Amino acid sequence: MAARYGSLGIVQEPGKHSGRRRHIPALIFLLGITVLITSAARPQATVMLPKLEGTVILTFDVSGSMAADDLKPNRMEAAKAAARAFVEKQPSNVLIGVVAFSDGGITVQQPTSERSETLATIDRLVPRRGTSVGNGILVSLNTIVVSEGGESFLSSDNTTEPSTPTPDSVPMGWYPSSVIVLLSDGENNQNPDPLQVSDFAADLGVRIYTIGLGSPEGTLLEVEGFTVVSSLDEAMLQGISDITGGQYYNAANEDELLRVYRDLQPKLSIKSESIEITSLFAGVGILLFLAAGALSLLWFGRVP
Repeated sequence: MAARYGSLGIVQEPGKHSGRRRHIPALIFLLGITVLITSAARPQATVMLPKLEGTVILTFDVSGSMAADDLKPNRMEAAKAAARAFVEKQPSNVLIGVVAFSDGGITVQQPTSERSETLATIDRLVPRRGTSVGNGILVSLNTIVVSEGGESFLSSDNTTEPSTPTPDSVPMGWYPSSVIVLLSDGENNQNPDPLQVSDFAADLGVRIYTIGLGSPEGTLLEVEGFTVVSSLDEAMLQGISDITGGQYYNAANEDELLRVYRDLQPKLSIKSESIEITSLFAGVGILLFLAAGALSLLWFGRVP
């Protein structure tokens, strides 16, 4: 009976074992030991994972003209109200940062998922001095780059008055899941040119959505003892959004402003992430042990 089953190759005479076959289970067993030893070093691998996420920088104009009252109670409070409503409607996988600018720009809060921190930061904003929309955009872009692990590209140590980056210093990168929401009356009286800086944003893949605060007709405003006319510059804000692929909204039009909540949906992006693959190595090692044992039992009737 054993001889009959032996003819099927299930049980073989010791003298019939192939020379090469005799070493295969042992080699597989040794390979399994090597894999398990490697797993003890906790190996890691970089994988590309799809993530539904986004980063939004709320960039506030806090210049003196934001004290104008052609939006009630004034432009600044209207901007803060619009921003609060925006923050409360964003999903938890969207990080929100805050940048304020007048004649310079400064990051007042790094991107975070803590909505209470963002709302508290918005509440603290007050009107200040002149207006440099370009610097506000620059600091917002720098905040995005740094939050993504890149290096700061602003050449000035004083973030309240950052200098315009040169073409050679523009960071290499692509940030399509990050956007800037610029809340401003669009009046600009400081360098750099906002439209030129918007080109930098477009090069980085960052869209700028602009929200106009004020009226095109304008209103009278007292500034350091002088009476000046302050009006909404829609052409400037429209130009910024057009260059970067964003949209322009008017804060005085409630239906139009509500569109910003629908337009700024999180984007599906592919990002690299380091993960530990110890369990994978351990699993492969165990499978190799099982394979070695199975072959040894099948060919020789014993385990290695």
